[in-house]
Amino acid sequence: MFVLLALVMTAVFMGGMRSMVSSGWRDAGRPLIADYVDRLAAEIGTPPDPSRAQALTQRLPLAVRIEGPVVNWESHPGRMAGRGFESRAGDLFSRSTTDGHKISFGLGSLPWQRGPQGVVWFTLGVLLLLLLVSYGVVRRLLRPLDDIGAGAQRFGRGDFDRPIPIRRNDELGDLAQRINTMARDIQDMLDAKRALLLALSHELRSPLTRARLNAELLPATPEGETERAALLRDLGEMRDLISDLLESERLASPHAALSREHIDLAVLVHDVVAELPQEDELELDLAPDVPLMSLDRTRIRLLLRNLLDNALRHGGRAAGALRPPLLSLRRVEGAVEIEVRDFGPGVDEAQLERLAEPFFRTDSARQRATGGVGLGMYLCKLVALAHGGSFELRNAKPGLSVRVRLSLALPPAGDAPDTMRARAFRPRGDIA
Repeated sequence: MFVLLALVMTAVFMGGMRSMVSSGWRDAGRPLIADYVDRLAAEIGTPPDPSRAQALTQRLPLAVRIEGPVVNWESHPGRMAGRGFESRAGDLFSRSTTDGHKISFGLGSLPWQRGPQGVVWFTLGVLLLLLLVSYGVVRRLLRPLDDIGAGAQRFGRGDFDRPIPIRRNDELGDLAQRINTMARDIQDMLDAKRALLLALSHELRSPLTRARLNAELLPATPEGETERAALLRDLGEMRDLISDLLESERLASPHAALSREHIDLAVLVHDVVAELPQEDELELDLAPDVPLMSLDRTRIRLLLRNLLDNALRHGGRAAGALRPPLLSLRRVEGAVEIEVRDFGPGVDEAQLERLAEPFFRTDSARQRATGGVGLGMYLCKLVALAHGGSFELRNAKPGLSVRVRLSLALPPAGDAPDTMRARAFRPRGDIA
C-alpha cells in the first residue's frame, strides 16, 4: 500500500504539472517559438544553405531537415521522424521558402543525452533509498499497533503473563497501557471466580461426606432400603459433580504443573478398560508401535474413563447400537492419536460444537441418569489441551467420534506447558 501510494502520488503530481504547463504556458510560448523559428529559417537563407544549417546545428542543440526541388539535406538522419515533432506541433517547427523548399526544425543531441548514464541510475538509486527509508520510518511508527494486536490475541487466549510492551509515550503508548490495565483487571476477576468456586467446592466436601456416612449408618429396613439407595445415588452424583468442578478449575488455571511421567498408553488403556463394569462391551484397536510418552497418568486416566463412559452410555448395548464402541490407539505424524467411537445415534450437528462446553447436555441426554452433569467432555478437552494436544469431535455416521492427539515431543525438564499448569489432583472417587 505504501509503494502504491507513492506511485499514485508521483503520477498525479507529474500529470498535474504537465497539465498546468501545457495549458498555462502554451498561449504565451507559442508566439515566442514561432518568432524564433522564423529567425532560424532566415539565417539558413533562401535558397537554403546546408553549410549554414550545419553550423547552426553545431552551435545549438537542433536538428534541421531541408526538403525541396534542389536541396535535400538532414542533419540527424531519422531523428526527427522518430521524435515526431511535426505530428505534435503541426507547422510550428516548419517554414516554407519562396523557392519551394521546406525547412523543419527539431531537437538534436541534448547535453544530458551526451553525458554519462550513471547519473540516471544514481538518481533512481537515491529515489529507491528514500522510498525504503520512508517505509522503514512508517513501519516503526506503526509498530505499537502490531504489539497491541499480538497482545490482544494473547489476552483472548487467556495468556495474561506477558503485557503489551510500551515503546512510546504518545497516544498509542497510552492505548497499550490502558489495554494492559484492562487485562490485569480481567485476570483478577477470573482468579477471584476460580478461587470462589474452589473454596465453595472444598467447603461442600465435608458436609457431603458426613451426609453420606450418616446415610450408610441408617438402619437397614425393608421399607427404607429404596429411599436409602436413592439418597446414596444422589450423594454420589453430588460427589462426582464437586470433583469434576474442582478438576476443571485446576486444569483451567494457569498456575500449576502437570505431574508428568513416562507411561505406556496401551497398558494404561487396558487398565482403565479392566476397571469398567462393561468391559466386555468394548472393542480395542491398539497399534504396537506406540512409544512411551511423558504424560500425567492420573489425568490421562480421567480422559480415557470419561470418553469410554460416554461411549458406553450413548453407544452401548443399552442404547441399541449395532456394534460395541471402539477405542483406537495409533501413531500419526509425530503424535499419538486416541480415538473413541460409538455406533449409536450420534449428535445433532447444531449441538456438536457445544458438546465440549461445561454443563452442556444434548436434548437426548437431559436426564442425570443418562446424561451426567455435562462436564465429562469438557474435562477431556482440558486434559488434551493441558498436554499441548488437540481435541476433536465429529459425527462418524453412525455414532460419535472423539479424537485426541498428543504430541510425541517431550517438554524440557521442569518445563510446564503454557496453556495449563495443574496442582495436586485427587481421584474422582476420593471426597475425603
